[in-house]
Amino acid sequence: MNSDFPYYGLSDEHQAVREAVRAICAAKVAPFAAAVDEASRFPREAEEALRAADFHAPHVPEAYGGAGADALATVIVIEEIARVDVSASLIPVVNKLGSLPVQLGGSEPLKQKYLGRLAAGEGGFSYGLSEPDAGSDAADQKTRAVRDGDDWVLSGTKRWVTNAGESEYYTVLAVTDPAQGSRGMSAFVVERSDEGVSFGAAEKKLGIKGSPTREVHLDDVRIPGDRLIGEEGKGFEYAMRTLDHTRITIAAQAVGVAQGALDYALEYAKERQQFGRAIAEFQGLQYLLAEMGMKVEAARQLTYAAAGRSERGDSDLTFFGAAAKCFASDVAMEVTTNAVQVLGGYGYTRDYPVERMMRDAKLTQIYEGTNQVQRIVMARELLAGVQSDL
Repeated sequence: MNSDFPYYGLSDEHQAVREAVRAICAAKVAPFAAAVDEASRFPREAEEALRAADFHAPHVPEAYGGAGADALATVIVIEEIARVDVSASLIPVVNKLGSLPVQLGGSEPLKQKYLGRLAAGEGGFSYGLSEPDAGSDAADQKTRAVRDGDDWVLSGTKRWVTNAGESEYYTVLAVTDPAQGSRGMSAFVVERSDEGVSFGAAEKKLGIKGSPTREVHLDDVRIPGDRLIGEEGKGFEYAMRTLDHTRITIAAQAVGVAQGALDYALEYAKERQQFGRAIAEFQGLQYLLAEMGMKVEAARQLTYAAAGRSERGDSDLTFFGAAAKCFASDVAMEVTTNAVQVLGGYGYTRDYPVERMMRDAKLTQIYEGTNQVQRIVMARELLAGVQSDL
């Protein structure tokens, strides 16, 4: 066990990260969260504030101009942002998701170019894996990449691309050798300005309305050969390795929104009067609040444990990443729903933030692999004999 990632407490450095992000969120993110949701607009104020503080992509190593935050610090950044606005938390989440294949498999020049631009705030980084017929079955890719001289020409459609149209850069999975199945897929960096790149209309979503989700259309997009990420045929491997790490960021989102809902429910319960006293004094409600608090903390500890494994690259990372994402997102849905219940009729209105939190929490059970898929992943790891080092 590495003492840099304690299960039962944070280092002074990690606590300082939490305090810094919380202060920024209180001043620059929370005041705009309701308006962002209501107008379904990108959280520009949050983006600017996070970029100014180097929290927009904290995972980028110092060698490429980034903050060099470890996996736990990155989780804390995302958790604190999601506590007040899940849409805004997708800025660091998607920047890590989109750029991690470059970090894991890219050549040194590719890392210098694109991780450097991301760290400098020159554009966000999105991830193009899902397609109209490739959701949970991510290996069923139809997008093609054909070599033409020193270039590659990409054609196809990517669906459910988070922050599409806002991000400047996209990791795109495409088939380069159809005869090889998943071993015939490669990963590429596509830029928003490349000729032939276009975007569909923003999806009309239940929640997380401040983060646009669009299709990305690739119409004979010609890119230079040096935009291939790593080795040809290794794209699916890079994609799956990426998800092992980034599912933990979704767990962090889930912990954050659950904590935000619990915080609001607690304050409301102490102030709301019924039958001549605060509803917080009623034992039935206390049981509900206790259950909420217990599960939020359990989800947090599992998420932090998974972050430690991500940083170390432990052999049981796949299990822990899936477990953290699955458990924390289920907790987020339960806790935010219960927060609405605590507020009663008020909780069901948009005048109070818990209904937004409940809508936002739902997606954490779906994206980066549904929780049904996560349970399949966990079962396979257990049956393969994966053992925890605890």
